[in-house]
Amino acid sequence: MPTFPSRKYLPSSPSRLTFRDRVAAQYRARMQRHPFLLFGLPFILTMVAGSFFLTPATALRYERHDRKVKQLSKTEELGLRSKEGKAGRGWDINEEYYRLAAKDLDDWENKRVKRLKGEHDGILK
Repeated sequence: MPTFPSRKYLPSSPSRLTFRDRVAAQYRARMQRHPFLLFGLPFILTMVAGSFFLTPATALRYERHDRKVKQLSKTEELGLRSKEGKAGRGWDINEEYYRLAAKDLDDWENKRVKRLKGEHDGILK
């Protein structure tokens, strides 16, 4: 079985290289000498430019969200209706806090929930 030669393949004459191949070869050679200038800097510039181009898109997203919230607040001003069609009762967080604070939390009893037939009830025998 013949072995492959270890030297690179070079075309018979450099003039036979296409323009695209010559540009690629020059870029690779310059890339070895200046890697940040030809790879790192364009990458960073792309990231920064992308953030500037995406800023209006994200602003538009949040503006749409704000419009939906404003629409909900307009319907709340008119008074939300419950499922039965009656006007909903207003809800106040302070009122709810005092209602829950008035409950007696020290006087309670632990009650077991009835299990389904065949379900393990957790009691060790």
